[in-house]
Amino acid sequence: MKSFDVPVHYRSPLIAAIKQKRKAADKMKKDFTPTVLQLGSLQVILARHFGFCYGVENAIEIAFRAVAENPGKRVYLLSEMIHNPGVNADLQALGVHFIMDTGGKMLMGWDELDSNDIVIIPAFGTTLELEQLLREKGIEPTRYETTCPFVEKVWNRAEKIGKDGYTIVVHGKPRHEETRATFSHSKANTPTVVVKDMEQAQHLARYIKGELAAEQFYTDFKDQYSEGFDVAKDLQRIGVVNQTTMLASETQAIADYLKEVVRRQYGLQDDVSSRFADTRDTLCYATNDNQGAVQGMLEADADLALVIGGYNSSNTSHLVELCEQKLPTYFIKDEDCLMSASTIRHFDLHTHTEQESDHYLPATRPLKVMITSGASCPDALVERVIGRLAGITGNEEALESLSQSWEASA
Repeated sequence: MKSFDVPVHYRSPLIAAIKQKRKAADKMKKDFTPTVLQLGSLQVILARHFGFCYGVENAIEIAFRAVAENPGKRVYLLSEMIHNPGVNADLQALGVHFIMDTGGKMLMGWDELDSNDIVIIPAFGTTLELEQLLREKGIEPTRYETTCPFVEKVWNRAEKIGKDGYTIVVHGKPRHEETRATFSHSKANTPTVVVKDMEQAQHLARYIKGELAAEQFYTDFKDQYSEGFDVAKDLQRIGVVNQTTMLASETQAIADYLKEVVRRQYGLQDDVSSRFADTRDTLCYATNDNQGAVQGMLEADADLALVIGGYNSSNTSHLVELCEQKLPTYFIKDEDCLMSASTIRHFDLHTHTEQESDHYLPATRPLKVMITSGASCPDALVERVIGRLAGITGNEEALESLSQSWEASA
């Protein structure tokens, strides 16, 4: 796989050594067991796969290149390039400005842009409508486009099956940048509707089966369907694609469920292709790998889990959800969240608030802590979290010794 030129301060010698050694021993990526680091009285159970994915490294390389290649010019990001506060802050420190926030709220006026400006498209992609707006201002959006290739793969698949006469069902968070972009690209070719979870998919199935009046659909799925959507006609042939950062198992469950609904509704046997398109190839490899690695990590015993990433990161939030099913889990954005051995600052997914918790580390030793991170989290940040954890538990020397051993063997 291609290697990318990203700032060195995002790299970690320790994590790079661990990943390199695991990759050499498991080229086909079939081993999802974690890496266990014994640091004196602290045991760190590190997920097999975590951190920067192909799309994120590609986006970072392009964004920093855009700044370097355009001295003296104004450089803008359409919105957060990735959902990592540290990376976005680094770009802002170089003078990059954001045009809108992650929810699509404008942070400046479009009339402030002119044809001399540089606009970077984020890794989530953008809508066809915004691409056209930029072109009308004399700005070519594809010049520094960091859209993830796996997001584009979803768009291409949706276009293909849309032109084959299928309606697209997008499994995603309706207000997420990627889902808004996918919805825009899909609806340009075929009727499209967004479902945010299995509950909404089951509700959509009631319209497929004719159990609910078509008129109610437009209220139940407000702002989640394409213009001119015809409930009676457009739900007869469907295919499911996803926001690539969703829980892969949930996307697959939604697709399997709707496939079975269609099969029964139309009295089909094993072959349902006349009514339901196969879209399994749109699931992102990194999402699958990171979530599979967490499942493998959770087979071990531990006292707690730390999941590192931006609080608005969709893929990271799903790693948190997986860990929460088994043990106490803390969603942190950086090493400073480990305030002491007794207090941690973390994000609560259920209340959407950052809060502080006391007595998060049990007194028992050895202490066993699981660690993973989202696809937009630099490896250097993971190393710093491990370092802080080793520090507050009195295991700095053990970490230093172990790091030297791993780096020497890489």
